Amino acid sequence: MSEIANTIFSPELAARFDKLVTIYPLRRSALVPMLLYAQDEVGYISDEVIAEIAERIGILELDVRNVLSYYSMLRTKPAGKYNVQVCTNISCMLRGGYEILDHCKHKLGIGHKETTQDGVFSLEEVECIGACSWAPAIQINYDFHDNLTTDKVDVLFQIYRDGQGKDVK
Repeated sequence: MSEIANTIFSPELAARFDKLVTIYPLRRSALVPMLLYAQDEVGYISDEVIAEIAERIGILELDVRNVLSYYSMLRTKPAGKYNVQVCTNISCMLRGGYEILDHCKHKLGIGHKETTQDGVFSLEEVECIGACSWAPAIQINYDFHDNLTTDKVDVLFQIYRDGQGKDVK
């Protein structure tokens, strides 16, 4: 496969994709990393993203869609600027994960896999995010927040709404 002249991706991401397909024994092995990088740049996996990634790897669009349908962390619809993932796996569940999820739903006025009208937040219930010792925990984009209470969640939402992001202890 050669480089794609009319890419929908930034020059930096297109170059990263060109390299990715060369470092795996099978080009197809680059599919999930490419989908994740594309989602980070575009915001979700659109039909255009699917088409270009399939072309870059040399597989059918259907093959890309099959992989896309398997992984819950890949989105086919735009998410909010801040994607709130609430863990409800066993450790978080036992320490209030469902209460945190219910609070988020109420506070944001949205449900699972929905986005606020202003596009600032989206919400997902997810399985383990690897913070079991510090449950309950959420992830906002790639930032982890743990040992949560509903009051801490309210503070986090205001900080993110104000554009400040990152950890709050």
